[in-house]
Amino acid sequence: MSWLQIVIYVLIALYFLTVASVVFNVILENRNPVRTLAWIIVLITVPLIGFVFYLYFGVNYRKIKMFSMKGLGDMKWLQYMSEDQKQLIKKSEFLKKRESAEVRKLMTLLLNNSKALLTRYNRVEILNNGEETFPALFGALEQARKFIHLEYYIIAEGRLAIRLKEILLRKAKDGVEVRIIYDDVGSWGLSRGFIKELRQAGIQIYPFLPVRFHHFANKANYRNHRKIAVVDGEIGFVGGLNIADRYMDGVADIGIWRDTHLKVVGEAVTSLQVVFLIDWYFVRQELLLDKNEYLPYMQADGNVIVQTVTSGPDSDWASIQQSYFTLINMAKRYVYISTPYFMPGETTLNALKTAAMSGVDVRILLPHKSDSWLTHWCTRSYVEELLDAGVKIYWYQKGINHSKVIVVDGIVASVGTANMDLRSFEQNFEVSMIVYDREVVKELAGDFVKDLRVSTEGAIQRWKFRSKREKVCESMARLFAPVL
Repeated sequence: MSWLQIVIYVLIALYFLTVASVVFNVILENRNPVRTLAWIIVLITVPLIGFVFYLYFGVNYRKIKMFSMKGLGDMKWLQYMSEDQKQLIKKSEFLKKRESAEVRKLMTLLLNNSKALLTRYNRVEILNNGEETFPALFGALEQARKFIHLEYYIIAEGRLAIRLKEILLRKAKDGVEVRIIYDDVGSWGLSRGFIKELRQAGIQIYPFLPVRFHHFANKANYRNHRKIAVVDGEIGFVGGLNIADRYMDGVADIGIWRDTHLKVVGEAVTSLQVVFLIDWYFVRQELLLDKNEYLPYMQADGNVIVQTVTSGPDSDWASIQQSYFTLINMAKRYVYISTPYFMPGETTLNALKTAAMSGVDVRILLPHKSDSWLTHWCTRSYVEELLDAGVKIYWYQKGINHSKVIVVDGIVASVGTANMDLRSFEQNFEVSMIVYDREVVKELAGDFVKDLRVSTEGAIQRWKFRSKREKVCESMARLFAPVL
């Protein structure tokens, strides 16, 4: 046997020992059994590709506290925690007796799992699609006097990005502080020239978890999916819209980009600001949470009660997933859900089926066409069992439905950045606003019903007779759901 053969055999043995140790490590992580088995199958059946894929996307950095540095910033949130928050929840006189117990449970859950303060003096405006969102956003930016804080998953070059840049350059020249966080993967196409021009004007713009090849394994899978804008600590924006022309123009051959955003004035803006400042601390190691000028804590003359809930790999709990689960379970009459990507996991899936089988009117609005073929087919794989349980499925026909909205019984609603999928629940940094106001919730429910008018309802009889090819595509795509 030649030395070359010996070296080859040794390398092969070392490789398979490495794969075996990785499989053992996956088992010891005590993940969801389905996800554990999925990774083991990938590692065993396609060893080389599976090993690389696991290093890039499978390592559970949430568990090994990769983001513990970010937690240092979270500690500062405690000083903004009002000691009487739980008492305030108990005394919430705005709640009717028949619904108060369930709503108070949700409020308490969000306080415990996400430090989500109950803010009472707010005004909330619903912004539908780019036509309403960008004029409102750019108008607020134009009025900025002290600072502008922006955090987006996607900033894509185009006419909206140019308009944004022009406003920010002008405001920076006037002495307004501008800070921007963009996700390095979501904003992959953002040119160096665009960033350089902003920085030369004194604007602080930095990527969240920059991805370079040698760091790719521990950063690519955890993305900042939040969309937050805060102006002077007085006006805030949050929801599903990024800075990209498709959010205004739609997508060729598909149609409009249907989305939902919120404009908030009042106490809840402070909560959004704290989220941004914690993320800024993580990105720049610059602590601004102890500076009063960034946290004016303004009260609006409105009386809309709001909680801002966050989740991500840095949090101890899957806070947004827990909020979705609780919203579904608390429904007595109806729950309306709008989401572009639907891979909910067994817990949320069972909650939906249980609610429908208990007589709750459960309606889910999904896009007829998607911008992701894999998630499109995976979403379809859940439809038959939902229809069997009595859940009503609607396919949005006018374009891409990208809204992330849940409305329950006309009393509470969630609007934010999180899709109803495992990535949003477990891996991405997300933010949602829970709104306890009948007028706002009624408007969101009305918008949902309007969307149903340009949608087609799925029928179990027709669905069961879809083609064999469709069923195969759905089943194959669903195999990837635990690792997507």
